[in-house]
Amino acid sequence: MLKKKLTVWIFDATGTPVQKASIPRLLLPMGMLLFIGAAIMVYLGITDYLRLKDATQSIPNLRANLQTQAELVDHQQNQIAAFTLKIEQLKGQLADLHDFEQKIRVIANLDPKDSGESIFGVGGSDPEEIDPTTMIEQDYQDLIRTMHDEINEMDHASHDQQNAFASIFSQLEGKRNLLAATPSIRPVKGWITSRFGRRQSPFTSRSEFHRGLDIATRAGTPILAPADGLVTYSARKGLMGNMVTIDHGYGMVTRYGHIQTLLKKKGQRVKRGETIALVGNTGRSTGPHLHYEVRLNGVAVNPMNYFLN
Repeated sequence: MLKKKLTVWIFDATGTPVQKASIPRLLLPMGMLLFIGAAIMVYLGITDYLRLKDATQSIPNLRANLQTQAELVDHQQNQIAAFTLKIEQLKGQLADLHDFEQKIRVIANLDPKDSGESIFGVGGSDPEEIDPTTMIEQDYQDLIRTMHDEINEMDHASHDQQNAFASIFSQLEGKRNLLAATPSIRPVKGWITSRFGRRQSPFTSRSEFHRGLDIATRAGTPILAPADGLVTYSARKGLMGNMVTIDHGYGMVTRYGHIQTLLKKKGQRVKRGETIALVGNTGRSTGPHLHYEVRLNGVAVNPMNYFLN
């Protein structure tokens, strides 16, 4: 039968047993279990301590990283706010250019645009305000989508404005060419002795239609081209004597008769104010003068209607 107690002898310094003690047999394994448990607790405690120590030591690094991330987020928010503000400024500038274009069309008497047309879409309103503070609080994807839409709208508006200014330039260029081709200055300085329209012929005393102006001046006076053009005739022509014809384009032609000296040849281009000939008394003439005609689409018109000087 298994004993419930374990006998233990206690010896003195000389090795002589002096006392006998009885220890319950279950106490030993229980003690071992308690020792092992205590060892495990100590190990776990030391492990937790070391982990907490490491965590404590990493807190400054974590704080520094969080501070860096916070500064980066703040910087990005400021950049987004500045970018949205720049978008609004550019949209405002495009709107101002659109208004300027409309003024140019009115001043230059060009083809007007629909007054209800907006640079940011037909029937649209002025550019909407973008509040950077509100946009920062939006979801990031919504923010990017909003800014992308704004940029696309500006891109379309800028292309439309570019086409509009190209159209203005084309129309102004056409008007400039038309003005350059319009005989707007007097070919010579002198006295108008016979005007455009019906008159009594100085040779037959009969009523006749005078197709130009007779401007009396000294022989040899320079005759100036009243507009840009191409010399299409420079030779003698019957009763007109020596004659020059200039085609200015747009159906506009001018003729100069009774010339003394021809200075330009057929096929030469001339500019407004350039000397083309000298006043004379050739052909059927009563004295030195210039016979000056303006023809529009082949029909003689009154040259006085074109003089600006």
